[in-house]
Amino acid sequence: MRDTITPSPSPTGALSSPARLWLFLGALNALMSVAAGAYGRHGALDPAGREMFAVAVQYQMAHALALLAVAWLAARNGGGRLAAAPNLAGAAFAVGILLFSGSLYTFGLTGLVPVEGTAPAGGFLMMSGWLALMWEAVRPRRAG
Repeated sequence: MRDTITPSPSPTGALSSPARLWLFLGALNALMSVAAGAYGRHGALDPAGREMFAVAVQYQMAHALALLAVAWLAARNGGGRLAAAPNLAGAAFAVGILLFSGSLYTFGLTGLVPVEGTAPAGGFLMMSGWLALMWEAVRPRRAG
């Protein structure tokens, strides 16, 4: 028997608040990633700065797309306890992008580390987001 979750139908067909948040943040980060990639490639950066920008852009875009997947899961689960793992993943991805990519962008622009340990903390949060999505995939479901 196939395990499916039917979302609570919305009278207006609108997305739930968490799904809207993750959709907005995913789209915003994808937009910012494209803009930062263009600046990193064509802006007045030294080779090391370009390399930092390239890594930051790559991770920001990958996790922007992950936020879009989180938005889909949050909408599919209808919010509440069923969306706890996707919402946790979304928060981890969003803060992870800010810390990881933000610190690499700052380093690429200034040559200075903004706050020691922000990139590793951001990377840890990104990995935590993926773990939360893995949990969503394997967690026990109630029958019926």
